Formats: sequence, C-alpha cells, structure tokens
Amino acid sequence: MSDASSAYSVVAEDILKLVWSAEEAGRDGVKPKDVSDHMGVVPSTATENIQRLARQGLVTHERYGRVRLTPQGRAVALGMVRRHRLLETYLHEALGFSWDEVHEEAEILEHAVSDRLLDRLDRVLGYPSRDPHGDPIPRADGSSDDVSGSPLDALDVTGGGIVVRLPDRDPEALRAWEEAGLVPGAHITVIASDAGGVTVLLEDGQMLLLDPAQASGIVVRD
Repeated sequence: MSDASSAYSVVAEDILKLVWSAEEAGRDGVKPKDVSDHMGVVPSTATENIQRLARQGLVTHERYGRVRLTPQGRAVALGMVRRHRLLETYLHEALGFSWDEVHEEAEILEHAVSDRLLDRLDRVLGYPSRDPHGDPIPRADGSSDDVSGSPLDALDVTGGGIVVRLPDRDPEALRAWEEAGLVPGAHITVIASDAGGVTVLLEDGQMLLLDPAQASGIVVRD
C-alpha cells in the first residue's frame, strides 16, 4: 500500500473511507447526501469534494448517482482502514485506552501515521487480525480475514451465537455493552425482535435491548 496520508487531504481520506465502509457492509456505494451528512456540510460542498476525487481517479460518480470507489480509491481507503484499526488496537492493548475511547483517538491519528510507523506497530502487536471491536485489520498487501456471520437483526427469535463484531462509533453504547458483557466472543440469544429493535439474552442472564441501527451492525456466527 502507498503512504496515503502524505498524498491526499484529510477530507479526501474521510470520504474514501466512508464509501469503503458502505461497500464493506454490502451497499452499492453512497449517495452524495450521505457524504454531505457525514461531513456536516451543504450538498454543494460535498459535491465539489466528490468531483475532485473523481478527477483524481479515486471514485466514479454520475450526476445525481451514487459514489463508488475505483481500484485506486479502494487501495487508498484500505490503507486508511488499516491505519485506523491498527491504531485502535495499539491504543487499547499497549496504552490502556478503553474500547469506547479508541475510535475517536484513531480518527485523529490515522491521517498523520506513516506506513513505516504503522508497520512497526503491526509487528509490535504481533500482527493482529482484528481490532478491539472485532473488525478485520487489513494487512499491508490489502488482504484481510473474512468476518463470517450474520447481522443480529437477521436472526430469528431463539436464534443466536457468538458475537464476532460490534459497531464502534457510539462510546456510550460501547460502555454499556462492555459492562453487560456484550463483547467479541460473548454468546447471545435473540428473545424478541420487532421494529423497535432486538432484545438479546446474555450467558449470565442479562437482557439488552438494541435499537435497529445497533442490531444491524452487530455480527454473530453460529
């Protein structure tokens, strides 16, 4: 991977990572409005940034259509995801940050970390394959382990399994989940599921109600 942080702006890297995250989740790119909402800017500003990325060969975007990554854009985005997830892991394992703190810190640091430093962190950590939330960490060549399993909201009532991945953007939710024991490796069972969310039972008898957005981001395997 190239040292993306030295070649592109923070805004460009953030947009590419947003599109990559959507594609990783199985969606067909993002809408310009998604970029506008994510950046907190008016649609015209988001469109200008998207057009700039298209001119650089990093995304494709037809007028009023979806934004998708080109192979070059995907390589840059993967580099950013590798930085982010390795930094989260280092902050958690080596520096003692709690798992609800690492996302925000990594968002800041990922734009300044060189590939040389990142490779050193990877080696010191023993080449981890997952970050503290269960997300796969891309290797230097762009490959990563698959996260097999199903979204929690796709499971039937009485279904369940081992939690392998949880969304990392809500620190308050992460603190509550950790206190309840909802972490990677935990066994859960769905006891109710409707438009209001999914209620799960943990091994120690605790029950948690997860809203639809949370449930869709939690991956469980048999």
